[in-house]
Amino acid sequence: MSMPVSRRRFLAASASAGLGVWTAGRCCGAGFATTLHKALIGNPDQATLEKFRDAGFEGMESSAWDVSPKEAAAARQVAERLGMKIHSVLRGWTNFNVSEKAAADIASVETALKAAEAFGADAILLVPCRVRGMPMPEPWEFQIQFDRKTGHVRTVVAGDNTPYAAYIEAHNHAIDTSRRAIEKLIPVAEKTGVVIALENVWNNLWVKPDLFAHFVASFRSPWVQAYFDIGNHVRYAPPEQWIRALGKLLVKIHVKDFRLNPDGHGGRFVNIREGSVDWPVVRRALDRVGYNGWMTIEGSGGLSLAERSERLDLIIAGK
Repeated sequence: MSMPVSRRRFLAASASAGLGVWTAGRCCGAGFATTLHKALIGNPDQATLEKFRDAGFEGMESSAWDVSPKEAAAARQVAERLGMKIHSVLRGWTNFNVSEKAAADIASVETALKAAEAFGADAILLVPCRVRGMPMPEPWEFQIQFDRKTGHVRTVVAGDNTPYAAYIEAHNHAIDTSRRAIEKLIPVAEKTGVVIALENVWNNLWVKPDLFAHFVASFRSPWVQAYFDIGNHVRYAPPEQWIRALGKLLVKIHVKDFRLNPDGHGGRFVNIREGSVDWPVVRRALDRVGYNGWMTIEGSGGLSLAERSERLDLIIAGK
């Protein structure tokens, strides 16, 4: 299929992150041009969907990805009867950088894409791979230089990079193997009308905004976009920097908070609006890049559903 046709199908299938009729605007903050919608992660059964709806949420990100299209279609019918939308599917971690596991994980992502199509979702969250078990810089030490043609990392800190040679090699291997695997999946994404939304989450890869944006953009496909988790990246750079770098590549957002230690080094996850994220700044950044889409809370388990809903309303309102 030619790119013009693909692009038209993509826009028809997932315009404004697949909102379709979900554009009533009740979650549009005053003074903002963009409209944001409220969701939580959960299993798409009737009881959970009812709880989310009653707490003021409009949709769900399904934590179930390895279900049959028939099962997913049944869940979609339940959601639609309740006035809810299953907008994405959380596929999560893969092992594309481990050769003996890559083929199995490619097959599992195909399963997730087909389930998402039946759910009526327009994207799956995919973490391509991770590296660990070797010396690497502390989050505040990273000063990455990379080749804009290949995406390969050249240096990760200022000065001597010898201590991090194994990390640089592993990072570049992950870039190459992830790209090959995702390229194999793009035809399935196009066929199902479901975007592969890439997230880098505590996987020690693409830890700076420009590098991650370059990787996502390198596919040059509307079927590969970015899933940005606001809290996961605080230790590397303020969320607004990530949002500016990703811009039109943003297709989904996870809402999470992280409290940095007083020295700015390290920290811990906390309930939303209790951490180091400057939420009014984040809301303005989302507006400036034209993000119209879902804001899905992940975590904040110390709050009731009603409290999470109320705090998300404040975030969307720019407060």
